[in-house]
Amino acid sequence: MNKIETLYKEWMSTQPVKEELQRRLDQKFMLEFNYNSNHIEGNTLTYGQTELLLLFGRVVGEAKMKDLEEMKAHNVCLKMIIEEAKEKDKPLTEYFIRTLHQTMLREDYTVYRQLPGGETTSYVVHAGCYKTRPNSVITPTGERFEYASPEETPALMTDLVNWYNSSTNENKLSPVELAAMFHYRYIRIHPFEDGNGRIARLLMNFILLRYGYPMIVIRSKNKKAYLEALGKADKIVGQIPSDGAHATLEQAKDFIAYITRQVEQTLEDDMNFLQEKEDAVWWFDGEFVKIKNETTIEILKELMKNAKVSIVQLSKLLGISENAVLKQLNGLKAKGYIQRNGGAKGGSWQVLLVPTT
Repeated sequence: MNKIETLYKEWMSTQPVKEELQRRLDQKFMLEFNYNSNHIEGNTLTYGQTELLLLFGRVVGEAKMKDLEEMKAHNVCLKMIIEEAKEKDKPLTEYFIRTLHQTMLREDYTVYRQLPGGETTSYVVHAGCYKTRPNSVITPTGERFEYASPEETPALMTDLVNWYNSSTNENKLSPVELAAMFHYRYIRIHPFEDGNGRIARLLMNFILLRYGYPMIVIRSKNKKAYLEALGKADKIVGQIPSDGAHATLEQAKDFIAYITRQVEQTLEDDMNFLQEKEDAVWWFDGEFVKIKNETTIEILKELMKNAKVSIVQLSKLLGISENAVLKQLNGLKAKGYIQRNGGAKGGSWQVLLVPTT
């Protein structure tokens, strides 16, 4: 924990952050977290669609209505935990967790499944209510891993919330350990029929934020490493759900180490962001991109202002040769930061990078 404590002290020394910088950081996190946490669970919206939906209320391209509503509801849940985290002395309650779930799922819905024999079966997913049927997952080795039974769940959730509230008073665990342990114990209960992963990540960030840490994003491209970290803890704890719901720090050490690395990276990234020139920092696929070449920045700005701008026009506007413009454009295209739509003649430029200003 020495590294993270050092980083945290450095982070706190930057506080309070200027209002405009904080707004940019908050916006970046909001987009990244909503996109990735839902994408892990199968939401099909792209990062660009997520950005347009949450920032401008617009929908582009093909999108499932369920995915759109899911993304908007998840963003409301994020706002809920941010507000709740401001009340430092207020205990966490099961009511808040169930309300979070109700908000995220919005309403009950029926899931239909076809059995191997061709018969169709169905069950109802209840929004804001603990599960009424067993849930499990098939592990990479093909085994069925059972979570807590519906009968066990209410008592185990009461234990979890009581443990968290007492731990906040005892101060035996660091904030990162507390957040990671809560996530792991919660997942071993899997109290709802759907949405457990998203709720776990929301509540983990609620704990981090309450202690003054920046919230973290588990990226969908890192889903395998995330699940492997959970799986390593499961191997130590064993398959009995109540054991997982009361796992110790030592048993969950691999998952805690994984979350610790994510917090460290977030602290480093956010501090680097605060030190960079505003124009030099962009977002791409939910991550920071630093562009140090002033000409490259100017080209991107011109492409955003006029999607049909020509190489000749860019050359005159920037005072550089056409070959230099072409080299810059090819470099940006190679990295996937821009693309040309509609062919070389009469086509238009699309900038896939997003400015953080």
